[in-house]
Amino acid sequence: MSAFAVLGVVLSGCAQFPDEHTRPFAEQPSLAPQAGPQPSFENEVPPSEAPGAPNPQQPPPQAVGCEDPDPAVVATCLDPVGAIAVLPDGQSAIVGERTTGRVLRVQKGAKPVELARISVDASSGGGLTGLALSPTYHEDELFYAYVTTGSDNRVVRVASGDSPKPVLTGIPKGSSGNSGALLDDGKGALLVATGNGGDPATAANPTSLTGKLLRIDGFGKPAEGNPQRNSPVVTSGLNEPTGICGTAAMNMFWVTDRNNGQDALHQVRFGEPLGTPAWTWSDRPGVSGCAADASTVIVALRDASALYTLHPAPDGSFTGQPTKVLENRYGRFSTATLAPDGLVWLGTTNRDGDRPVPSDDRVLRLEPPTGGTAGKD
Repeated sequence: MSAFAVLGVVLSGCAQFPDEHTRPFAEQPSLAPQAGPQPSFENEVPPSEAPGAPNPQQPPPQAVGCEDPDPAVVATCLDPVGAIAVLPDGQSAIVGERTTGRVLRVQKGAKPVELARISVDASSGGGLTGLALSPTYHEDELFYAYVTTGSDNRVVRVASGDSPKPVLTGIPKGSSGNSGALLDDGKGALLVATGNGGDPATAANPTSLTGKLLRIDGFGKPAEGNPQRNSPVVTSGLNEPTGICGTAAMNMFWVTDRNNGQDALHQVRFGEPLGTPAWTWSDRPGVSGCAADASTVIVALRDASALYTLHPAPDGSFTGQPTKVLENRYGRFSTATLAPDGLVWLGTTNRDGDRPVPSDDRVLRLEPPTGGTAGKD
């Protein structure tokens, strides 16, 4: 089968690495008012083809059962969404439910199709919290999931209709810090953010896989080009990571994390500890997934029921003022990801919070945000 190249040796005594065998859409709202410059997302949809932008101050159309007339809504009546991976066509996506482990293919106007059902333990922040396509998805149609089981946190490889195959197992599980995230790094490797498993001290321990950002191949081995050839670890210091996003062409990646009494956005520099966050939220709005290109980082907020957008400079600082958008429009956001056409896909987690609407939980597809103002916490 096609997958990442198998390389290197692994951390001894910490993880187990199993053997490789064992079109069109209706018009949709933009994320913010039309004032201000438009961000230049890669492969952005030309203006003549981009979805429309009704007044964001107007409430969305009301759903009747699972029928949701809001043009931004792609899929309805799901369990809380844990992760989304957009397919190469930009029109459909693979969606994982955090608490059930179901993985579905969704597309506007079509009934969701179940691709897999992975056994997960959703307690203590775990469950299915990460998805990523194989870099050779167009050939093998494989995808990867980050899941919590009864005994550990792990990465599994899934083919539609087949049972999940373990790729990286033995990531310690604990009373908290079980969430994780995945991202194809655009260079044939998989980035894996792991939580601290309830023990913050392990995030700095080089012999533990907890609290780390890992870079592995398709069989769980250290990927070619890692800072240390025999180690999957590229940075350390995470606590409860909720998303990875970035731009492979500029080698600029970001991780969202909840830690030390605040929520944080970190820029990742391979081979260096995370250090001081690039941005923090002292009011802890519940940072979730993120989506990013070279000019904009979008952070999904669970507890604040909004999105937060920032504009990074090449040195990792931010220019202009950040923007808080879609506040209380769709409820609690759980994940965000950027599609090949430049549109943003979002998932919600309202059914495990309060005041869900009849069509929750939902998957959304919208234009990237425009400018605005907000202050740093």
